[in-house]
Amino acid sequence: QVQLVESGGGLVQAGGSLRLSCVVSGRFFGITTMGWYRQAPGKQRELVASITISGSTNYADSVKGRFTISRDSAKNTVYLQMNSLKPEAAAIYSCHLRKWATLYWGQGTQVTVSS
Repeated sequence: QVQLVESGGGLVQAGGSLRLSCVVSGRFFGITTMGWYRQAPGKQRELVASITISGSTNYADSVKGRFTISRDSAKNTVYLQMNSLKPEAAAIYSCHLRKWATLYWGQGTQVTVSS
């Protein structure tokens, strides 16, 4: 079992920045991928960014060049640095990881972007 706890969401003006954090606890053996998804009201959940255990990253086209996913193994934490935020980025952001064939999710953190 693993547990994921996100933090760092909030209200920011368009063009501003936020950094989301996801602290992971539990048994780590078998974790292959970690990432961030978001879901806005009335829209489907979408992958924002992911990072493999080897450090390879993947981003949604809409955030490339503005968002950066990273991890700090010593702190068991995955980060999502979000720069140049646009109003359409407003959503609930959820941390996610895959351990073997099982997906784990955090409860999510709200990001609101004012125009």
